[in-house]
Amino acid sequence: MVTNVGIGSWPARRARISPNRVALSQGDRTRTYAELAGRTRALAAALAELGVAPGDRIAYLGANDVATFETLFATGQLGAVFVPLNTRLAGAEIGYMLHDSGAAVLVHGPDSAGTVAAADVTAAGVKHVVALDPATSPVAGALEYEGTVARGEGLPAVLHPVTLDDPCLILYTSGTTGRPKGAILTHGNLTWNTINQLAHYDVASSDVVLCIAPLFHVTGLGQVTLPTLFKGGQVEVAPRFDPGWALRTIEERRITGFAAVPTMLQMMCEHVDWEQADVSSLRHVVYGGSPVSERTARAWLARGIQVLQGYGMTEASPGVYMAVREGSLERPVSVGVPHFFTDVAILDGDTRRPAEDGVPGELLVSGPNVFGGYWGRPEETAASFVDGTWFRTGDVVRVDPDGWAYAVDRVKDMIISGGENIYPAEVEAVIAELEGVASAAVVGVPDERWGEVGMAFIVRRSGSDINETAVQKHLLERLAKYKVPKYFRFADDLPRNATGKILRIRLRETARQQFEDTASSTDREPA
Repeated sequence: MVTNVGIGSWPARRARISPNRVALSQGDRTRTYAELAGRTRALAAALAELGVAPGDRIAYLGANDVATFETLFATGQLGAVFVPLNTRLAGAEIGYMLHDSGAAVLVHGPDSAGTVAAADVTAAGVKHVVALDPATSPVAGALEYEGTVARGEGLPAVLHPVTLDDPCLILYTSGTTGRPKGAILTHGNLTWNTINQLAHYDVASSDVVLCIAPLFHVTGLGQVTLPTLFKGGQVEVAPRFDPGWALRTIEERRITGFAAVPTMLQMMCEHVDWEQADVSSLRHVVYGGSPVSERTARAWLARGIQVLQGYGMTEASPGVYMAVREGSLERPVSVGVPHFFTDVAILDGDTRRPAEDGVPGELLVSGPNVFGGYWGRPEETAASFVDGTWFRTGDVVRVDPDGWAYAVDRVKDMIISGGENIYPAEVEAVIAELEGVASAAVVGVPDERWGEVGMAFIVRRSGSDINETAVQKHLLERLAKYKVPKYFRFADDLPRNATGKILRIRLRETARQQFEDTASSTDREPA
């Protein structure tokens, strides 16, 4: 096997490792490692013929697919930069990202044809469009993906040497506030993240894992998928998440592990097939993206499955913390301990000095997995670091004396009421303890007396008639009075992004429009 990491212009050669083992599967489609390597080389050669050069950006828009991986690896062989795009965004947002990244090529799936049309890719500067299904592409002259791969099979292989410091990916942040920023992840960032993950849980070449998190998100790529391919295991690719399908696939394919966001875990354990599904093959389930409710964690534990929570972010590729098996049973909602090759620091919000054990503070991260900066934004990159080394996460974390950490909240989400700090995630976790509650979110709204107070948005479980009085009583029994929201709203659903994170900016807008009209209030006393 020839790799594009070499000495000067000399390609390095390595021994083949299980080339006939299945690397990727998607329904009836499979790719052995040898087939994946061959198709990757062919696609890279075809893209080079189109004029793609080292450093150019290749964007991908579409549901998870075997082709997503082929495009990712072909881009790397060219020394180019892969830009996976969020399929849930509007055309204008996609157009902005294509223009901002300067993408020369766009590869898209049939499910994204409408978005591609609305994005006006030509105006965004895209030179070539490659469609998995050209019949559905809105772009005249779009190239056929399979035809492009076939054409590349007759061309010389193109292997451009890259270093660990060269850019590999541009992943755009969710863009919940302002314009989204493109985080640059290097080849080294992904390599060190893979090593960090493997230090926390064991992956074998015999493992078959399920890729259900979207590949435009760092969870989908970094938490289980790339570590499994690194070890020579098999990845079953899911185009989209469906809890019933996931449970059936775990049973039928004897899935040994997967990575998810908490919403997925909750949907699976609340599905009608949960109790009957055979999930005994699972050896490792890791999740991140936001805190999970203790009820969801214990539902998985009751089935004999340890779910290991991790804490991370796009800018850390993503791993910062992860639970380990020894101790996770006693700490079901802890994000665990720092990854082996990652340094962390917790700063007290008042003194800006290291926080004492048990005191929440802002998390700073340093290490070889921390990103190379924001694409085309040197000033914002510099502002996001302390001393040029420590990345400011903007997240509040508490670390117990035993070294296990708990994600408390976002710095910007914190509510300051009467001089007291209120962390919405803490309040939400207590609300979620109620059987009649499916999900909850708390945001701050202005208050003449206290400066800010909380407004809770609550989604009832099907058939539940839980009301404000019951929620309020439950909160007052478990939290200080100043932490209890002053306003309550019951909703059919909460706005979320593609990875299941609650879009708090939308809730804040709704809250500020409505809070003056609510009849629900609490006569709060000073803390």
